[in-house]
Amino acid sequence: MSDAVDAIVGQWTKERPDLAAGLWPIEVLARIQRMNRILEKHLKSFAAERDLELGELDILFTLRRSGPPYALTAGALIPAAMVTSGAITNRIDRMEAKGLVERVRDGQDRRSVRIRLTDHGITLTEAMMTDHLRHYTELVTPLDPATCATVAQALRTLLEANGDTSIT
Repeated sequence: MSDAVDAIVGQWTKERPDLAAGLWPIEVLARIQRMNRILEKHLKSFAAERDLELGELDILFTLRRSGPPYALTAGALIPAAMVTSGAITNRIDRMEAKGLVERVRDGQDRRSVRIRLTDHGITLTEAMMTDHLRHYTELVTPLDPATCATVAQALRTLLEANGDTSIT
């Protein structure tokens, strides 16, 4: 079986045979890059079908998986969303206008504001997570669970080795 990455490696091997032995990182990283494009396309479509942007979807899922009361500070959302504080503020503003989240003052520190899922946000996120998981499952269906576990471990190793750290 051959794919686009095999074609790229083959072209480089033909054009620069002196590099052939060093092309193995392309075998992995180009496939990760291509899979990321496929995944992002699916996620954008998934979000758009629900009148959401990809970043809003990320915030909803982050707040829901944080556990009751489904609230975090904007600062705590930044590492999970991998964006700037300004971008988080804009997302939260849009989501607040849609009735998905609300800003609430911390009971112990009035200077601190938490972003909390509204009842509507919780209901929407609950329904979306089932569909989201089904879409993810469809994307990895060609792999058996053992292969998925091996791939997940290899990617975890790559991420950690390149500075990706825990979101908490």
